[in-house]
Amino acid sequence: MKTIMYQEAAEAPDRVQDQLQRNAATLATLAGQLRANPPAAMVTIGRGSSDHAATYARYLVETRLGVLTTSLSPSIFSVFKAPLSLANTLCLAISQSGRSPDLLAAAGAARDSGAIVVALVNDPHSPLAELASIVLPQGAGPEKSAAATKSFITSLSAIAQMVALWLGDEAMQSALPQLPSALAKAWQEDWSPCREMLRNADHLYTVGRGPHLSVAQEAAHKLKETCMIHAEPFSSAEVLHGPNELAGDGFPVLLFRSEDAGDASVQDAARRLAAQGASVMTAGGGEPGSLPIPRAPHPALAPILQIQAFYRMADALAGDRGYNPDQPRHVQKVTHTV
Repeated sequence: MKTIMYQEAAEAPDRVQDQLQRNAATLATLAGQLRANPPAAMVTIGRGSSDHAATYARYLVETRLGVLTTSLSPSIFSVFKAPLSLANTLCLAISQSGRSPDLLAAAGAARDSGAIVVALVNDPHSPLAELASIVLPQGAGPEKSAAATKSFITSLSAIAQMVALWLGDEAMQSALPQLPSALAKAWQEDWSPCREMLRNADHLYTVGRGPHLSVAQEAAHKLKETCMIHAEPFSSAEVLHGPNELAGDGFPVLLFRSEDAGDASVQDAARRLAAQGASVMTAGGGEPGSLPIPRAPHPALAPILQIQAFYRMADALAGDRGYNPDQPRHVQKVTHTV
């Protein structure tokens, strides 16, 4: 019997297709506003998987639009009550539920201090949606598994569509309609070698660079949450600044290859970690022994395909290790933090 996590992740291609069509007009209007009045910076707000999606947004916005982007800590407002001027700033608040108190406090404070608040939220009737200037429904549909999957993927696809329209990137805009079919192919990829490598693992590193760091973060998060593996995410540069000291004989490392300028760094990290004796497995790249990923219709969309293939593997791995990914011991679907 398939888990709820499996069933929900398998829905991602259809959910993305619906979302791209539904949000197109709203995002076109937003893109026009942002081009007419460019923000001085962008801040993101999110916890857990939503913050990993924000990493993807940061790299796309900074590398393609040249707009400084940072993740805003909600505790600045919810705990420390600190004033922070966000005039002429775009605030992207990402949440599946739109109900966490600290996220609401931060988004409300950002709005009150002059930011344009865009809510990328799965529940368009949530408190977060009510306080936002613009609402982008994730459109993932009901997500019952504690492990968020399709809502993460629809967050990434919405971010990609926002950036493509904001930038006026015709190649990226043309690639987006191909994303659902590519996701369906990614779901069918065989990652059993990775599953075998991690069947008895206690720890590992996940590694990516640029937009792919977001899926390294998400993969580590899911391995902790569903498989009880201590996983740490790193950029392919940072992992070589100390953490590699632990990556000795047989230490498992999962690297996410890029289809952009960051790939040389990922390949270098793979070579150096393997030379230390680490068990290195790469996702993408098309080389013998690598984990298969369909060719992305645009390099910026490659991370979305990688995490879709990873989700299927992680669901199966959880079962191999005797865990039900739908019923973690301590994780709640809506986490109320302050």
